[in-house]
Amino acid sequence: MSAVRSVSNDATRVWVDGALVDGREPQVSAFDHGLLVGDGVFETLRVYDGRPFAWRRHLDRLEVSASGLGLPVPDREQLLDAAGAVLEANRLREARLRITVTGGVQPLGSERRETAPTVVVAASEVRAVESTIAVVIAPWVRNDRGATAGLKTISYAENVRALAYAYARHAGEAILANTRDELCEATGSNVFVVHDGVLCTPPASSGCLLGVTRALVIELCHELTIECREVALPIDALRNTREAFLTSTVREVQAITSVDGRPLALETGSVTNRLAKEFATLVARDLDP
Repeated sequence: MSAVRSVSNDATRVWVDGALVDGREPQVSAFDHGLLVGDGVFETLRVYDGRPFAWRRHLDRLEVSASGLGLPVPDREQLLDAAGAVLEANRLREARLRITVTGGVQPLGSERRETAPTVVVAASEVRAVESTIAVVIAPWVRNDRGATAGLKTISYAENVRALAYAYARHAGEAILANTRDELCEATGSNVFVVHDGVLCTPPASSGCLLGVTRALVIELCHELTIECREVALPIDALRNTREAFLTSTVREVQAITSVDGRPLALETGSVTNRLAKEFATLVARDLDP
């Protein structure tokens, strides 16, 4: 079983507000709104052989998230140059690249004054991750009606707590329902289940973040004539399915083997296997699909 996880490495050069600097030294103000109140957005991209995957799609989503918070985003060419500089400076070919944009230096509170944002581009090495994963259903819910629903913000405390809950139960990911007790998403992944013979994934109205890998998998389903629907499902649909998988930038397509300690009937089903292989083929064929 192979998969991808982030690992510690010697990547020390980061790009902050237009310059390459030593990431081990303080670079962001103690008054940065991202640090103070989580006022910021980000994107994580997988880098294959030195090139970021699905750059256009990730930057599209970064701009949507930033617009949702009322934050400006630097020019795309500038960010691409920054990404290239970071990867080259740290000699990274297979990597996890992160672009973060925050509200910049602000007062001690939720008020935001007009000022330049803080922009950080950083990267770390990745290695192969497991192709399968055990999950648990978290006891907390995603607020599908909140101001930041569907935005990729840096306010990840809920995800940190839920993931710790999963690790404490010997699982690798936590699944969250929304306020209507519908299947929503995982802490850093989207969820697909085979339900009544059809591949299903929660829609935007569930409150989930619409992942780039999720969109590409749905497009692959259309190409392969695999019936796939974006549809609201009860959280129990995950407990009762025979086949399910997660998608994310780093995980790609990862089969779910058990839910709350109960094995699924198909550890890796035919739909999951086929889409995992087709996604790998897509990456090899086109790095900016």
